Amino acid sequence: MFQRSALLHMGYIPDQNGNRYFDMNEAKEGIDLLRMLQNKTKGNLTDKESQLLRSVISELQLQFMKAPTLNRQAEDDKAQSETIRETFANPKTGPVEDLSDTKEGEE
Repeated sequence: MFQRSALLHMGYIPDQNGNRYFDMNEAKEGIDLLRMLQNKTKGNLTDKESQLLRSVISELQLQFMKAPTLNRQAEDDKAQSETIRETFANPKTGPVEDLSDTKEGEE
């Protein structure tokens, strides 16, 4: 549950409506809760359970470091999609790109 919450707030997985969120404070809280759980249950877990918890926390910490890049990429993709949508919605006033490769004297 805390793992999913952290991944959700880092933008790695969408919510039930398909929306992605980016809230690093909430993601950090989820990771911190798992670390607290790890400390409080020390000595009460099997080796397999301890290893699983340790690996989940390590993976979340790694993803936490990569999340800002993921967010920037998502914002860039959204901006590009908006530009494309605007081009097709308003062809006369939308942004255009000249793809002709004519050089002077070739016409």
